[in-house]
Amino acid sequence: MAALLDPEQDSGVPGGGEILAFADAVIGSDRAALDQARQNLADSVGSLAVPAAAAIAATFTKNDRIANAVGIPSELKMLRNSKEIRAELGINGFRSSASTFKHYPDER
Repeated sequence: MAALLDPEQDSGVPGGGEILAFADAVIGSDRAALDQARQNLADSVGSLAVPAAAAIAATFTKNDRIANAVGIPSELKMLRNSKEIRAELGINGFRSSASTFKHYPDER
């Protein structure tokens, strides 16, 4: 978990640092950084990792946008089990969290 917030830490996952750098580059606007992240990921864990990581990022983004657009709240069990992680990552501050907390205001 700490590696998600601090890329200098070892995640314990092969190519973990390169995967995190790729994820950051995908949501950024620096094309050169994205190209370098793709190359670093391929060099680290193989060329097939690049389209796999891109597909995962695209699918997550698609699903997340659909859920946010229609206002689907998170499930209560998930909210209760993720309280510490949400606080650590600052997720409760995201504008899209309003859909969930409209239904479960006491779970912030």
